[in-house]
Amino acid sequence: MKNHSSTILANKQLAVCAKKSYRFFNERPMLPGDSAFTIDRRRIVKSTAFRRLGYKTQAFANAAGDHYRTRLTHSLEVAQISRLISYSLDLNADLAETIALAHDLGHPPFGHAGEAALNKAAVDYLASSGFDHNAHTLRIMVFLEQIYPDFDGLNLTWDTIEGVAKHNGPLTGEHCHNPKISPYLSQLADIYELKPESFPSLEAQVAGLADDIAYCNHDLDDGIRAGFFRLEDLRELKQIWQIINDVDIQYPHLADTRRKSEIIRRLTHLMISDVINQTNDNLTKYNIKTVEDARNHSSYLVNFSPEIENLKNKLKDFLRQKVYTHYEISRMTKRAQHIVTTLFNYFVDAPECLPAPWRDHYTKAGCDSKKVQTIIDYIAGMTDRYAIKEYRNLNS
Repeated sequence: MKNHSSTILANKQLAVCAKKSYRFFNERPMLPGDSAFTIDRRRIVKSTAFRRLGYKTQAFANAAGDHYRTRLTHSLEVAQISRLISYSLDLNADLAETIALAHDLGHPPFGHAGEAALNKAAVDYLASSGFDHNAHTLRIMVFLEQIYPDFDGLNLTWDTIEGVAKHNGPLTGEHCHNPKISPYLSQLADIYELKPESFPSLEAQVAGLADDIAYCNHDLDDGIRAGFFRLEDLRELKQIWQIINDVDIQYPHLADTRRKSEIIRRLTHLMISDVINQTNDNLTKYNIKTVEDARNHSSYLVNFSPEIENLKNKLKDFLRQKVYTHYEISRMTKRAQHIVTTLFNYFVDAPECLPAPWRDHYTKAGCDSKKVQTIIDYIAGMTDRYAIKEYRNLNS
């Protein structure tokens, strides 16, 4: 396979060019006004996996209330932030938005709780590397979505696949945060020549950091909505406390809902502005001129200043203490893991009880590991409410 690195734009050398981006399967020419990444974005938004995100847990289970974020609303918020930062950095906003929209397609029901349960079940049964939502996202993108006549998957561009695979950093090598790469992801990295040891495009780096900005701020919002803490509990985080004081001085009689929204909006803007400024400084400092300069650099180029990075880490610790380990969330987590584990064990013992299409996939799978993978694919594709429904049906 030839080198499919992105063509560099003449006037935007750091932006990935959509015109020459490679697809694994050849297709008919694009429609007028289309670009490679607008096609990718449309295919992701129209996919079954994307629609299901509307009924999958972010921090609060989908059944907890209508106003809490879901995986879908989270993905949309990440996409908005990615697009804004990309425009400001003169990058390809379509690519950054597309990666952001796709980055959580592989999450199973009940979010990280469901992922932990499915991972443990897979490891215990297969003695393998288990289940990883990022690897499963790629599996959806290149195989599980089966809606086109000429190919499996969505046939997305190389840059989108690479960006989703590596939006949290390199997959292997000294700069990899998690050295246990999924065998499936490793196989895809070989097939698509993803250069797993290198950093992704700046657009993918933007999407990765936008993910942090989005969930820190919307989990803060949802945590207050749930009554788990008050804004006044954030007084030890000086930048946030300064924002609170500024809002209270400017709007001394603001209703609680408006006050909370304004404070979180200003915090989000602070973090976005900091990323833009720090990244511009990094690009100048390290003399980054091309797409390949960014990919071959020895560290992430899209990041916060040390001050805001420290704030983000403290905010994550605060949310871990006040939200993610709150007893109500712990109860939801325990129940979710029980449901996922029960479903997995049930279908391993009784694959004949799988719905007809999945039963056919199971029968044709061949070896035991592929048969179990079929069960994993079925469960991972469930929404929260469908998983609960299946659990009740099987235990009624």
